[in-house]
Amino acid sequence: MLEVTALSKTYGNGTQALDNISLRIEAGEIVTVVGGSGCGKSTLLRLLSGLDRPTKGHVEVDGATIEAPHPFVSLVFQEPRLLPWLTVARNIAFGLSDLPKAEREARVEDALKQIGLAGYGNRWPKELSGGQGQRVAIARALVHRPHVLLLDEPFSALDAFLRAELQDQLLDLWAQTQPTMVLVTHDIEEAIVLASRIVVMRPQPGRIAQVFDIGLPRPRDRISHEFEETKRQILLTLRATFARRDAA
Repeated sequence: MLEVTALSKTYGNGTQALDNISLRIEAGEIVTVVGGSGCGKSTLLRLLSGLDRPTKGHVEVDGATIEAPHPFVSLVFQEPRLLPWLTVARNIAFGLSDLPKAEREARVEDALKQIGLAGYGNRWPKELSGGQGQRVAIARALVHRPHVLLLDEPFSALDAFLRAELQDQLLDLWAQTQPTMVLVTHDIEEAIVLASRIVVMRPQPGRIAQVFDIGLPRPRDRISHEFEETKRQILLTLRATFARRDAA
């Protein structure tokens, strides 16, 4: 379980990025966070991951307070950030040095199969396409078997077709161990495809405007009436949050 309590962040220049964010996410739940620029979405992920410290409030994962990067939590960035001097297999195994060699190799082999890249272990990152690189980055995050997986717009650089394919593959990967997952995105359709709940943020400072429960059955039909109506409601909420900001 991931619990966020009264989380606020003010930077040294006086900019308040987040104000009083409280959110309880159950074990195995998928939550997506949407909102326009300036809503503090990426700041929120950095606080959840322990890469940054809050000004006020705290983050807990299964009762452990997150104050620095923690083995319970893995983070996937917008770009793969693979180490170019390591093979694909060694990138995935990075950070597993405490495990016996046989177990390391078994985990990597299983991860490569799960992301559809069996046989790619000896390739170099420069030999991968953008989509393949991002799949390796996700596998690297999941091979640690984290309690919480955080993703910061992991598919934003991909074309629409590949993006949809990797959304479905991410759900397949999540189903293997069902970590709690929090994904930041600008793409409303992506949020609906993936999430059990969608958190809509409002800007300046970032606060929670509304939380939508998504009860659509999986796999989700992107062209169904119910999907389109859910998308319409979220877009209306986003429009209202920015109208209030502009009127302020």
